[in-house]
Amino acid sequence: MKIRTRSRELAMQALYYMDIQQNNSLENLDLYCNSFSPARQAIPYLKRLVNGVKQKKETIDPIIEQFSANWKISRMACVDRNILRIAIFELFFCEDIPLKVSINEAIEVAKKYGSEESGAFINGILDGIRIAMEKNELKLPENQGGKIDY
Repeated sequence: MKIRTRSRELAMQALYYMDIQQNNSLENLDLYCNSFSPARQAIPYLKRLVNGVKQKKETIDPIIEQFSANWKISRMACVDRNILRIAIFELFFCEDIPLKVSINEAIEVAKKYGSEESGAFINGILDGIRIAMEKNELKLPENQGGKIDY
């Protein structure tokens, strides 16, 4: 398995854990890493994703709701919600990753960890976002780009 693929899976699991605990602290991420001992090579990108999602959640969640056809983020399955957060973080804040790679990786993680419908659900939302981005119909709110602290 590729390192970034594994990092995405681990980030989803860490965000899931933090979501269930309702505690997004750095200590919770450290506790997760200490408990599950991810591969050393996966840790930098895992932390980039988790910290990025935490820092940009106020920007990411409204985008998810906008493209999820009447689904409130709080009503989504925790796995799906966090896979979407990671993918949208990559779409907007990881310029080194092609859009289609982020989308395909999210769909694969959803198929592996989500429900039977998760892959299609994730695909529908992310494809809508991709199309809007390519048509320049979706941009980040002012002052939302920029550096992410890892």
